[in-house]
Formats: sequence, structure tokens, C-alpha cells
Amino acid sequence: MRNLIVAAIVSLFVANTAFATPCEDKAVGKNGKPLAGAAKSAFVKKCEKDSAAPAAASACESKAVSKEGKPLAGAAKAASIKKCEKDAAAK
Repeated sequence: MRNLIVAAIVSLFVANTAFATPCEDKAVGKNGKPLAGAAKSAFVKKCEKDSAAPAAASACESKAVSKEGKPLAGAAKAASIKKCEKDAAAK
């Protein structure tokens, strides 16, 4: 029983390190060396923000429909998406 518990704990640590964010993997300087410190944290923060933006945009695009249920187009669609993204950012 003790061996099973130890194996479970070890596997959790291994799984945690295996699932590093893709942004941390991309944090490489112009010279090919990995970034460190403030540069790395700033890069990861920007990368995660940029990767989350398309998901929010697609959610707002799916909500851009008229009262009749038809998809909006043109300026109406753009205004609806802009308002939706602004409301999502405020939360």
C-alpha cells in the first residue's frame, strides 16, 4: 500500500513538470538561449494573454446574431464583437 502511495505522488510530480505551458517553451532570446528572470515572466505573460484572445474572440463571434437569429455582418458584427470583448475584459 505504501508503494502505491509513493508511486502516485511521484507520478503527480512528473505529470506537473511534463505539462509546462507552451509559452514557457517559446521563451527563447534572439541568441537562442532561454530567457530568465523578468524577461521570461514578461514574455510568458504576453504570450498567455495573446493565446487567450482568439478564444474570447471566437466566443464573441458566435454571439453576434440579430434578433431573428441570423448572423450579423459588416459594421453591426464589428460593433457587437467589440462590445462583447469589452464586457468580457471588464469581468
